[in-house]
Amino acid sequence: MATKMMFGEIEQIRSKWGWLLALGIVMVVLGTVALFIMPAATLGTVLVLGWLLIVSGIVEMVHAFRVRRWGGLFLHLIGGVLGLLIGLLVITHPLVGAMAWTLLFASFFLVVGAFRLITAIRMKFPNWGWAVFDGAITFGLGILLWVQWPVSAVWFLGLAVGVSLILRGWSYVMFSVAIHNLPTPIPIDVRRAA
Repeated sequence: MATKMMFGEIEQIRSKWGWLLALGIVMVVLGTVALFIMPAATLGTVLVLGWLLIVSGIVEMVHAFRVRRWGGLFLHLIGGVLGLLIGLLVITHPLVGAMAWTLLFASFFLVVGAFRLITAIRMKFPNWGWAVFDGAITFGLGILLWVQWPVSAVWFLGLAVGVSLILRGWSYVMFSVAIHNLPTPIPIDVRRAA
């Protein structure tokens, strides 16, 4: 049953393989451009994140007033106001915002990397060496960001966005080529007649 549904969905996508290919190519090109202009890509990313904070803050404040009889009104209102204010600070001072986001990512990578390392070494599940490798790389990236901070704030987000766009674009390219190269299924009626 699941296989039948999967083939039906693939047949729906098969006719759109060219669009997926074009999307993948555009994403690879944009990712490559982001790698060449990492400081500008970093500032662009920070500005997008700032606007997302502003919009989410406004939406949360509107939501707070829509459910004003609920006991959590002030929590939503405070969250919305903080989101709006932090978004405005990030937009008016994007370099400082990039520095703050980079510190946040550095802390995240240090904690997650250390947790993966310790967990993999203590549990020693099958193929645990890959988890140790992942944890070590993640932890090392966190250390790199901390040691090079505030200079790392200029390049890190642009690098992350560029690499992400290239990898996602390449996966779309490969997916579209794979779908295009799949053999056309033989209709059930033709198989029964043979």
